[in-house]
Amino acid sequence: MHEMKLQPEYYDFILNGTKRIEIRLNDEKRRQIKIGDTIKFLKEPELTESFKVKVIDLLRYDTFEDMFKDFDISVLADISMTKEELISVLEEFYPKEKQKLYGVLGIKLELI
Repeated sequence: MHEMKLQPEYYDFILNGTKRIEIRLNDEKRRQIKIGDTIKFLKEPELTESFKVKVIDLLRYDTFEDMFKDFDISVLADISMTKEELISVLEEFYPKEKQKLYGVLGIKLELI
C-alpha cells in the first residue's frame, strides 16, 4: 500500500467522484506504483482523515501540459477549475525542470 497526502480541495474532488486521475511527478516513489495497488490518501494538514483507492491505470507523460491535451478538467480536478489554474498549482510543487527530469504520472483511481 502507498500513502499520499492531498490538499483538502483535491481530497474532496476525489471523494465526490469528479477527480478520477491523480497527477504527480513520476519520481522514484511514484515509479513503485503498479496497476492493482492500493493508495491511502491523507487529508492535509491534520492527516486524520483518509480514504483508499485502487490504481486502475497509469498514464505517463513528459509534462503536465502534454497530459492535459488528452484529458478534460472534469476528470483531472473539477469543472470549477480551469486547466491553466491546475497546471499553475502543479508547477508550484513540480517545476518544469523536475517534469523534464522525471516525467509526470497520471494515476487513474477507483474508490474502494
